[in-house]
Amino acid sequence: MDQQKNDLVVICGASAGVGRATAQRFAAGGYRIGLLARDEAALTETCAELAQYGVAVKAISVDVADAQAVQAAADELETQLGPLRIWINCAMTTVFSPVATLTAEEIRRVTEVTYLGAVHGTLAALRLMRPRNQGLIIQVGSALAYRAIPLQAAYCAAKFAVRGFTDALRCELLHDHSRIRLCMVQLPAVNTPQFDWARNKLEKRPQPVPPIHDPDVAARAIFSVVRRPPRELWLGMATIKAIVGTCLMPGLLDRMLARQAWSGQMCNESDDADRGDNLYEAQSTDLHRTRGRFVGRSKDSALALTSTQVTALSALLALVCAAVLLLF
Repeated sequence: MDQQKNDLVVICGASAGVGRATAQRFAAGGYRIGLLARDEAALTETCAELAQYGVAVKAISVDVADAQAVQAAADELETQLGPLRIWINCAMTTVFSPVATLTAEEIRRVTEVTYLGAVHGTLAALRLMRPRNQGLIIQVGSALAYRAIPLQAAYCAAKFAVRGFTDALRCELLHDHSRIRLCMVQLPAVNTPQFDWARNKLEKRPQPVPPIHDPDVAARAIFSVVRRPPRELWLGMATIKAIVGTCLMPGLLDRMLARQAWSGQMCNESDDADRGDNLYEAQSTDLHRTRGRFVGRSKDSALALTSTQVTALSALLALVCAAVLLLF
């Protein structure tokens, strides 16, 4: 997909973390930018950051769980900034908790934002892209879309659902010979503010399971799929190992994660029981940053492979192993 003059990219979840880093990356690339998130003050700050790139930017406060609001925002952005070329679904929320202490309402809300938010964004994008029969929809996924971990059941389930929805839609687009493309970028652990504002029912402050990566690593990967969108892009060795491992030995990974991912998601510090969270309402603007509190521990680069490349490498490895076995 070559960039056309006045291309519009819309980013859901653009006020912090990976979404904000992605907005900066696309603005630097000369795209017009539409920003969607809940907090108006944080969106204003993001717009101010993007002003240095001299591109047209418009932000709209919207909760992605509201399908009609997302569609109305998409229509407004295209009217003011030109034809939609790329739509990026990056909004998410989570609850750190064992399933035993999750409520049905909490699971519903995580699902509404993380899964249905991506569905609402995709439907809004398709409505605008179909008349022109072109465009790219990028689902910002996670290794957790393949390999679930303890203490984040609601979030993992939502990411699994995004992958299932995307795969089904991709088949339909292929059936219709559509030129609209879908790509899911599966991320590793990223240093974002979510670990300071997500609802937490654990005794300790939550943290990403190492290795942790800088948000710009994710933003560069998302930006890289625009020219030749793969079916999926897997970012980071931890992501690749988790996805391949869960296909080959899911039971072993269950036992490993039961031992390692429980304590691995908690710092040694106690959490503030009175702090707010962003499950239902946006939090204070000072937490709306690109990066979280793990700057000194985050990596600035990561291996990125398409799912096709991983499949080819796995097939080659299988052939090599078979040849070795035949020799001996």
